[in-house]
Amino acid sequence: MSIKIEDLTVTFKNQVTAIHHANLKIPKGIFGLLGENGAGKTTLMRVLTTVLPPTGGTVSLDGIRYSEKNFEKIRSKIGYLPQEIDLYPGLTVQECLEYMGDLSGVPKRACKKRIRYYLEKTSLSEHRTKKMRQLSGGMKRRVGLVQALLNEPEFLIVDEPTTGLDPEERIRIRNLLVDFSEKRTVLFSTHVVEDLAATCNQLAVMKKGRFLYSGSMKGLLEQAQSHIWICKARDETAARELEKKYHVSSKQYVGDALQIKFISEKPPQMECRPCEVTLEDAYIYIANRKS
Repeated sequence: MSIKIEDLTVTFKNQVTAIHHANLKIPKGIFGLLGENGAGKTTLMRVLTTVLPPTGGTVSLDGIRYSEKNFEKIRSKIGYLPQEIDLYPGLTVQECLEYMGDLSGVPKRACKKRIRYYLEKTSLSEHRTKKMRQLSGGMKRRVGLVQALLNEPEFLIVDEPTTGLDPEERIRIRNLLVDFSEKRTVLFSTHVVEDLAATCNQLAVMKKGRFLYSGSMKGLLEQAQSHIWICKARDETAARELEKKYHVSSKQYVGDALQIKFISEKPPQMECRPCEVTLEDAYIYIANRKS
């Protein structure tokens, strides 16, 4: 299962272009989509789920071109967790999921078996009889993920799946997605760098409707190598002066000194040292470098 996007453009009626001539190939496994809010990630996912028609360009799923005559076939292969989800507040978790499974055409016996399995995987088993309106935001998010998995889609699209979850829940959901992606394609969209560092080897970085990078995690880290530096500032005044000259990615006190990590294309004319690049460093470098 692979998804191919060629010269994709999405322009809304107010003449705002959310995606500019984008090209991307999403292979099997977990593929990360990283970008700040407003980067165009949600618009891209609306196109991939057939909700939003593109203005220009083409999209294909395993050779099946996105067109109205193919939408029913494409939808049968897709599972989707949107960023905002509000599932039938008057139904219990079990009732809600059975209804969603029925809408997706999942046979009743198989549906109940999958619901039982995924509720256990997401630590929701003991909440199956609760009304949806009684759930916390994080629990609703997990129920939303379960509904996206019920038809065992070949292509799973998840938009910010760990929003509102505590650290243990986030790890549990990430592990579930890794297991699910073994023979399928998962598009994992987020602005939380840590989630992608823990789950995927391939990713794309998106900003203002364009892809700044697409490829391996290793390749992204290599692009930022030798551009991330650490120095120690005497005090906050010295730190603020540094922030005027460079893009600072982190500040923290180490003993009595203020340690600052920053981005510089060339070796800075000051006492500092290059440091090991993290995914967060590489993302900030790619997103802020001058073209």
